[in-house]
Order: sequence, then structure tokens, then C-alpha cells
Amino acid sequence: MSALERPERLQIMLSLEELQALEDFRFEKRMPSRAAAVRELLRRGLLSGGFLKVAAGTKSQDFGVIDNGAAGLPQDDA
Repeated sequence: MSALERPERLQIMLSLEELQALEDFRFEKRMPSRAAAVRELLRRGLLSGGFLKVAAGTKSQDFGVIDNGAAGLPQDDA
């Protein structure tokens, strides 16, 4: 298997607003595809050095790309 092959698939659902934010990022940064833009955003997030600690019982629907006030997550004061 070559280094460029990606055998794992990840499927996500986005709201129209989240998709538009992804597309805006993609075109602003001249990314070749949505997948490349998502990988770049994941890379940047992981490199930022912090991981969110999530409250017990938090559901997948509580996590959004645009909304910082997701239930169960600490509020960002910045």
C-alpha cells in the first residue's frame, strides 16, 4: 500500500452553515478537495495542543463546527 492510499473512510454530516464554512476555508486556502480541507482542519486542530474534555453524557449532536456554545463543552473566553 502506498503512502498516499487512505484505507479508512470517515463520514460526517454537516449543517448548511458548517458546509459553507468548510467551502469558504477550502477556496480561501486553495485546497483541492473537501477531504483535503477537512484533513487540514483536523491537522491544525490537533496541532493546537489542547483537547476538549467532554462532560459525561454528551451526545454527538452536541458537537458543531460553527457553534462554540455546544452543550457539555467548556466555554471559550477568547
